[in-house]
Amino acid sequence: MTTNDSRTVSSSVPSRAAWSAVFSLTLGVFSLVMAEFLPASLLTPMAESLAISESQAGQAVTVTAILALLSGLLVTSATRRLDRRHVLLGFSVLMIASSLSAAFAPNLAWLLAGRTLLGIALGGFWALSAATVMRLVPEQSVPKALSLIFAGVPLATVSAAALGSLLGDLIGWRNVFLLSAALAVLTLIFQFCTLPRMEPKRPTPLRTLVVVLKRPGIGMGIVALILVFCGHFSFFTYVRPYLEAVSSSGISGISSMLLAFGIANFLGTLAAGYLLERSLRFTLASMPLIMGTLGWLMATLGGVSIWSAGLMVALWGFAFGAVPVAWSNWVTQAVPDEAESAGGLVSSSVQLAIAMGAVIGGAAIGVGGVPAVCAAAGVLLLAGATLVLFGVRTRAPAPVAEGAAGSP
Repeated sequence: MTTNDSRTVSSSVPSRAAWSAVFSLTLGVFSLVMAEFLPASLLTPMAESLAISESQAGQAVTVTAILALLSGLLVTSATRRLDRRHVLLGFSVLMIASSLSAAFAPNLAWLLAGRTLLGIALGGFWALSAATVMRLVPEQSVPKALSLIFAGVPLATVSAAALGSLLGDLIGWRNVFLLSAALAVLTLIFQFCTLPRMEPKRPTPLRTLVVVLKRPGIGMGIVALILVFCGHFSFFTYVRPYLEAVSSSGISGISSMLLAFGIANFLGTLAAGYLLERSLRFTLASMPLIMGTLGWLMATLGGVSIWSAGLMVALWGFAFGAVPVAWSNWVTQAVPDEAESAGGLVSSSVQLAIAMGAVIGGAAIGVGGVPAVCAAAGVLLLAGATLVLFGVRTRAPAPVAEGAAGSP
């Protein structure tokens, strides 16, 4: 059994990179993240049209995050006997259905039902993304491929905020969701034409998640990941109050700095491939170290110029751009034989960290204002960097790689 499993893993390594399939996944990331954050830019017109409060309309984002967390944990087990090509295409179909459901929603319940479909697709896609890349490109090209896929995240985030609100005013929020559905259809067609057949390597029952988590260094890695993402989102959730209170800049200055963050984030995502080809551990540790240092500088410097604030926010964006790519690459290096299950743990941990970060940031700003938020984020990020340096395994030990897959 051990020998057969090892052959299955090694024989699945591609000799040539399927870059067209990688680009189809990039389009999938862009479509998914765009759809995820559209309600944030369309909150007011959605609430007015559906005769609900803005806080109720905001649950469209919350429901998506909760379902993404659950989907990330369960998708590997639930689809363990299905061709990965079919699973990924199914996620695109769910994305289409979600956008159409939002576009024609007569009430809040219908809207939230559609957003649950998006949550399933979102969490499932992130859970399978790293393992899928491992089957599309040779090992030495995995960091580059992951950086290309994650480049869709900052592009979609900026587009959802800017284009969503602009198009919502021009054509109405329902038509914006119809455009989102059209983009999802293009994604489905592109993936249908480029994704190869990817038979499941072996059944992966739900208990595999626990088995993977018990491996040396993996549990510590998940804790470090949660600290890093929690630190980022505890600050980023309240980045606008920071820009308003510390730099005293107007709305145009704030918009410019947020745009600079998005551009720097995109560049950091692309740079991640270069950094990861040289050292995974260095990338995992240095990025939160930079962000944590910036957090403490923001907390202690007090009033700064608009240029200083913009520079620090842009540097933060650049550093964070490499973070999701690095942790996805960690999955391929530390748990190559169970990359799907480990990817599910990572995906769900990120969703948990996003929620925790918002709560911690909110508590900090209530106690000590913006400086407390920056300090709390700095502590979390520096703690995450320390764990990476001293407690996270970045390579699978030989007995795990060669032993029976899925055994404790």
